Amino acid sequence: MGKRRDARDRIEAEIIEIGRGHLITEGAAGLSLRAVARDLGMVSSAIYRYVASRDDLLTLLLVDAYDELADAVEAAAADPGADWPDRMVAMAHAARAWAVDQPARWALLYGSPVPGYRAPADITVGPGTRMIVSVLAVVAEGILAGDVPDPKEALPQPLSEDFAALRTEYNFPGGDRALLKCFLLWATLVGAISMEVFGQYGPGTLSDPALVFDGQIRLVIDTLRQN
Repeated sequence: MGKRRDARDRIEAEIIEIGRGHLITEGAAGLSLRAVARDLGMVSSAIYRYVASRDDLLTLLLVDAYDELADAVEAAAADPGADWPDRMVAMAHAARAWAVDQPARWALLYGSPVPGYRAPADITVGPGTRMIVSVLAVVAEGILAGDVPDPKEALPQPLSEDFAALRTEYNFPGGDRALLKCFLLWATLVGAISMEVFGQYGPGTLSDPALVFDGQIRLVIDTLRQN
């Protein structure tokens, strides 16, 4: 049984690896199980024993990318000697470095939705929220240290109710306004990376995009620390 499981895991890993390559050459919407089977040296009917459909392949690639990105971000946050703002900057740069190195996979996560595909929440939400959970945990450190102001007045409904649910789900100690600043940080992080990865700044506009990104993240961290 163990050898059979190992063989299956090996083939699934090969399918994911080939799928990554096809994301680069074909894009998410152009993924084809037949093409993956061909590159794997497998008859097209045999691949369905491992991946039932193109949508299942997309889900495998989503989870794979979410987990690898989160691994990079979590590793950057692991320096116990750094204060929370420096750790946040390191995490942001780790996310940017991964995205610049893996633009097709970043596009799968944060680009246009694939027509006809709906990610199964029970499989993708956990991996998909790992990075933001790490971000919230570091901001929470700033709140508990007194570096991030945490006024307790509630925001208007239904936003305050939404935020209450998020605080419970992610064990976040901050109030509504602190959590709203986290949304600003999150939007800046993902948006700034996407602007660069998708070429929205225009060719030749920035000689060193990493410096602009660093400034953007530090400005948002400054906003977190203001009343």
